[in-house]
Amino acid sequence: MSKISIIVAREFNERVRKRSFLITTILTPLLMVGLVGAMIAMMTLRSGDIKRIEVIDASGVVAQELENSGVIEFVPSERSLEEINSYHPDTWGVLTIGADVVDNPSNVQLYTYSSSTLETETSVARAIESVVEAEKLKRYDIENLPRILDEVRTRVQLTAFKVDDSGSKKESSSVLAMGLAYALGFLMYMFVLLYGAQVMNGVIEEKNSKVLEVMVSSVRPFQLMMGKIVGIALVAVTQFVIWVAILAIAGAAMVNTLVPADLLTAAQAGTPAANFSYAELSGFDPDMVAALSNAMDFSYIGKMLAVFLVFFVGGYLLYAGMFAAVGSAVDNVQDSQQFQMPITLPLVLGLIGMINAMQDPTSGMAFWLSIIPFTSPMVMVARVPYGVPAWELILSVALLIVSFIVMVWLAGKIYRVGIFMYGKKPTFRELAKWITYKS
Repeated sequence: MSKISIIVAREFNERVRKRSFLITTILTPLLMVGLVGAMIAMMTLRSGDIKRIEVIDASGVVAQELENSGVIEFVPSERSLEEINSYHPDTWGVLTIGADVVDNPSNVQLYTYSSSTLETETSVARAIESVVEAEKLKRYDIENLPRILDEVRTRVQLTAFKVDDSGSKKESSSVLAMGLAYALGFLMYMFVLLYGAQVMNGVIEEKNSKVLEVMVSSVRPFQLMMGKIVGIALVAVTQFVIWVAILAIAGAAMVNTLVPADLLTAAQAGTPAANFSYAELSGFDPDMVAALSNAMDFSYIGKMLAVFLVFFVGGYLLYAGMFAAVGSAVDNVQDSQQFQMPITLPLVLGLIGMINAMQDPTSGMAFWLSIIPFTSPMVMVARVPYGVPAWELILSVALLIVSFIVMVWLAGKIYRVGIFMYGKKPTFRELAKWITYKS
């Protein structure tokens, strides 16, 4: 068994056997599922105290036509504003409507006796707008106008298809593509930063405990650094695989609970959303049905996860080498701040590029940021759900591999000198000298 393999096994076993690893590995996806479930519950079951609004309508045409919403109750009032202000035990607010509101829609005021919100004010305004628009339409004196408007009102169900070079088509989903782009890009940023920092902190701890002085007597510093980086990478991959398994089980359970059985069966069969009528969709957006169908395409999801793992390993090795070099050059985490800035800036740039790629995956900025190794791990995984030419993917992976090999080699040159340096804060110039030292 090689020396690097021994170090890899040591790093892996030391971290995986910790109670904190088991807790975070199991608890984190459960918390994510709980958070999503709580958000869904709040969106579907959201309720609150009824806001009773008394309406003083000088126009005589609005108050009686206002429709109550889930939390707003409009009550026409014969009292004046002063009378209501003097006694309002059950009233949340007062809405005054001017006599010329149809011609002057700005002649509307809302007085509240407690804090108001933008959502409430928007709901009140929309309710008034609907009544005023109806009154304006009556002036045209068109017979059966409401029925005509109901017949004219149309909801377009757009189904998108992706056509490949062979001419075959497959239903695509911008909802799923955007969701995967955001999730995979953000996970990449989080994993690279989190586990790269673990490499740095591990080197600092071992350096301060003088363990490295003993270990380098039997292994070369480069072997020690490579073993530590690869060992922690295996920990990250193990944790990610467990997270995917837990989230997949939880997601399948939520889909079976929330999605009607007929739509679920159709999605599993890959039936396009265009084949359903609006009533058959049970209120689901066609793109959501397409997203569900694509999410059940295990070859598509498997491809996304495979690309993520490839770029995660490459991106992690690239940044872990830099973090390891920083850890070997300083004595504590506080001293590492000045060296971390050049490392974190490309990560932040990659996160910004990821957002740009979600909005326009074929733009020049998205292309170049997905090719440059320091940003490609985040940006490329955000572009892949939308479809990326094979040559771009191969070029990006090749450049990433070459870059991390060069970076690990440079980091090893810094590592072999820095692990023996104590009590001194090196500068960037000194780090450059360490790289040129001969063995």
